[in-house]
Amino acid sequence: MDKNEFILKRVRELSSIAYQRDIVTFTDFLSLDEQNTIRTMELCTQGIRTEFSGGYQHAERQMAAFHSDALNFTWNYPITCLYIEAKSLKFSEELTHRDFLGALLHLGIERSVLGDIIVKEKCCWVFAQNKICSFVIDNLAKVKHTYVTVTEVSDIASLPEPNLIPVTGTCSSVRLDSLIALAFQSSRSSMVSNIEGGLVFVNGKQVLSNGYVPKPGDIISVRHKGRFLYDGTTHQTKKGRTGVRLLRYE
Repeated sequence: MDKNEFILKRVRELSSIAYQRDIVTFTDFLSLDEQNTIRTMELCTQGIRTEFSGGYQHAERQMAAFHSDALNFTWNYPITCLYIEAKSLKFSEELTHRDFLGALLHLGIERSVLGDIIVKEKCCWVFAQNKICSFVIDNLAKVKHTYVTVTEVSDIASLPEPNLIPVTGTCSSVRLDSLIALAFQSSRSSMVSNIEGGLVFVNGKQVLSNGYVPKPGDIISVRHKGRFLYDGTTHQTKKGRTGVRLLRYE
């Protein structure tokens, strides 16, 4: 059974349980590919609603929730945000996303129970399934050679704002391939293989058309390259080209 078949089978099981028992069921954290697989399933025709969340706005790794149309109680995603910081910032190493992720996986934790990891100034905010949070708090003592403490975040509003790098330029038309080329300083033709190869997602949905026209506010992700927000057009040049503004996630 390949990965897609496994996901489809698991989704059908979870949606069936949600419908029969009138409860909410959840997947693990999903990659963009996995989210797209679920988004293409027409579960709404079976009386099931599908929703996604990664614990905060614009999360890349998200959990899917399934519940019946007739559900009549409030519910929350089983997601907790943990804050990891060096015991002594003065003597801390420069720690990266890979360092924090590696330390967590070294505890024997599966990647699927971890969501996004946000790193800023030697500190880290990691979204995780509720069931592993106590284990992480009790057992994560070091990241590389730096001793750390782990606490639960009670107020998500305290999350740091993402570092967004403004990118401006012009293009002959506001198409997906043109915007990606501008964002990552590549030629438009070199972006075609990424789009046609299924590596490009707009707001979590896979897009395979080079000529797709994004809307201002759309978040465009390119696997192995990064993601950016399309912030809209700015002006028209005398030669008829359109000025655009992008905000690339650092």
